[in-house]
Amino acid sequence: MSQIFHHSSNALARVTIFGGVFILGFIGWAGYQLDASHYATRQEVPRDQPVPFSHAHHVGGEGFDCRYCHTTVEDSSFANIPPVKTCMNCHSQIWKDSPTLEPVRTAFRNNGTIAWVRVHDLPDFVYFNHSIHVAKGVGCETCHGRIDQMPLTRQFATLRMEWCLDCHKNPAPNLRPHEFITKMGYTPAGDQEEIGRRLMAENQIQDARHLTSCSTCHR
Repeated sequence: MSQIFHHSSNALARVTIFGGVFILGFIGWAGYQLDASHYATRQEVPRDQPVPFSHAHHVGGEGFDCRYCHTTVEDSSFANIPPVKTCMNCHSQIWKDSPTLEPVRTAFRNNGTIAWVRVHDLPDFVYFNHSIHVAKGVGCETCHGRIDQMPLTRQFATLRMEWCLDCHKNPAPNLRPHEFITKMGYTPAGDQEEIGRRLMAENQIQDARHLTSCSTCHR
């Protein structure tokens, strides 16, 4: 019986198999890169807001403490968005006729709210508690970046699970004394690893096995 396939068919089959594996690997790599890209995570992308608000001016320039506006950050899982009354505490006297702030004045007169666009928006299947992180010594800057230098608020970190796990596996480098929780540009007074280990003991932070358990963030 004569040979059906030419000898070169063996080489073609090997090249095809190798190429298929390479293409599948490339597709997987490209998918991961896209999923981790700023396009997907929205990292470093400023959000358009109904009223332009500059943290650089209010926090960096005027020196507002984060807790003046985000009043529940120490005792609630949610860091509240300030009501328009908080804005009007100052803007009933300062820039009180500015056209830019007319939506704020209108909302205040009508007992309404401003439809702010959330910048740090975790999926519904992720549980995050602000008060726990603050109580344990994680500063605002650790997760939100140098908010005092942002004319337009943007997402500092990826908010991907691997980013959270990096800290949960080893919290010590990200801990600071409670009096510096809201301080921007914090510099530790000494060795950060030593300070972190001390704060882990003082704040009774659990070990990595508990902090990286699925049920810690997914409930």
